[in-house]
Amino acid sequence: MADTKRVATLTLDGKTYDVPVISPTVGPDVLDIRKLYGQSGMFTYDPGFTSTASCESSITYIDGDKGELLYRGYPIEQLAEKSHYLEVCYLLLNGSLPNKQEMDSFETMVTRHTMVHEQMHYFFRGFRRDAHPMATLVGVVGAMSAFYHDSTDVSDERQREIAAFRLIAKLPTIAAMAYKYSIGQPFVYPRNDLSYAANFLNMCFSVPAETYTVAPELARAMDRIMMLHADHEQNASTSTVRLAGSSGANPFACIAAGIACLWGPAHGGANQACLEMLRQIGSVDRIPEFIARAKDKNDPFRLMGFGHRVYKNFDPRAKVMKQSADEVLDLLGIHNNPTLQVAKELERIALEDEYFVSKKLYPNVDFYSGIILEAMGFPTSMFTPIFALSRTVGWIAQWKEMISDPTGKIGRPRQLYTGSPARDYVPVENR
Repeated sequence: MADTKRVATLTLDGKTYDVPVISPTVGPDVLDIRKLYGQSGMFTYDPGFTSTASCESSITYIDGDKGELLYRGYPIEQLAEKSHYLEVCYLLLNGSLPNKQEMDSFETMVTRHTMVHEQMHYFFRGFRRDAHPMATLVGVVGAMSAFYHDSTDVSDERQREIAAFRLIAKLPTIAAMAYKYSIGQPFVYPRNDLSYAANFLNMCFSVPAETYTVAPELARAMDRIMMLHADHEQNASTSTVRLAGSSGANPFACIAAGIACLWGPAHGGANQACLEMLRQIGSVDRIPEFIARAKDKNDPFRLMGFGHRVYKNFDPRAKVMKQSADEVLDLLGIHNNPTLQVAKELERIALEDEYFVSKKLYPNVDFYSGIILEAMGFPTSMFTPIFALSRTVGWIAQWKEMISDPTGKIGRPRQLYTGSPARDYVPVENR
């Protein structure tokens, strides 16, 4: 526990209450109100919990004013440049970077668990062909507890480890199967000779009729997308996973709950919404019209993919994603695509226009990731499933931390009740 020597004093109706002040490693101090209700009979009110620390965590830190994102203390820019996704997975799960032997062992373990139970293939047939891949993903991941019931005892540390490996290894396979099912193509089995990202691309885009080779540049871009989305502190889906886990629910159910939350357009669907907006604009000559609409307070239209709820400066992930976008577009030679032309011009304007600069509405990670995924050939319906498989390791790390916390309790938020006070029931004939 962090330092709690200082106290703040709350005075109300002539009574005073001492509230301990907790100082974290970095970031703002926190008022510890756990005993406040017992002492005063009062709750605190914080819709959306945007000013409430719901847990103590050592995994990820965000400084929105500085535009800083740290995984276990390491800046995301350094990891994106020098590391790779599975190494970041190890870091998030274990708290430190692996040595060569640890990395080899971890990669081998993940690689050799990418296949799913063969009966799960039949499970997919229960979904309509036109089902959204996220709907399929929620159902199949939730059903993993029925196929892997030997790793659902959350009180057993070994079972928790097995479940973690299974989820990290199998999510790309399940996501790729959801995609293949939605387009009527046969499932493609994972290959142990490919990297994590290359294997996912192969399962999505190869077909039995011909040889498919994953371009290293595309595999690297996909690896970066996964890395940049691996964790993001106590966001809505992560909080959902923690809340579900606090009841003792099995890890597969908890991750399925996180996926369901991520599906919301205000959360994981932002990159899809951004790309749909670019298509709505349609051509470069229409950009001024939409810029004017974005500036008009009376117009409900707003530009998607700009600014961020947490980052009040440039999204550090966007810098890395922009580099990947440029590399992918150069590799594929598709600069004449109208949607991508709109995106590049909109990016230029946003970085130079005083309105955007003054409000710090910089292009965020969703702006660039949607461009990359479309260039790779993914339909917008697959954007959020890719986000989900990338975030799985973060959810697991947060879930494991929550389970291991000896002070943990089942989540039970309070409310500010504004309904009717107690009243007596009146029989229907007397109303």
